[in-house]
Amino acid sequence: MPIKVRIPTPLAKLTGGKLEVRSEGRNVRELIDNLDRQYDGTKERLLDESGNVRRFVNIYVGGEDIRFSEGLDTSVNEDSEVSIVPAIAGG
Repeated sequence: MPIKVRIPTPLAKLTGGKLEVRSEGRNVRELIDNLDRQYDGTKERLLDESGNVRRFVNIYVGGEDIRFSEGLDTSVNEDSEVSIVPAIAGG
């Protein structure tokens, strides 16, 4: 079940310049693991040493921030659209 994943420009160097890729998984955690197998280095850019989503990375499933859902255990399916968005800070 391929899931559409939108990749932010800063990570596109890992995906050969692709801003949209397809991967598989039953939840966001499995999806990230599979993305890392396809595009080495993805997981370390998205998750910290403890396995949590990095502070300045937001992941959305169907427009909903996974932090306000089930986190990395948020379910995904072939109809899901997952967006990885770097947080922007300013002042």
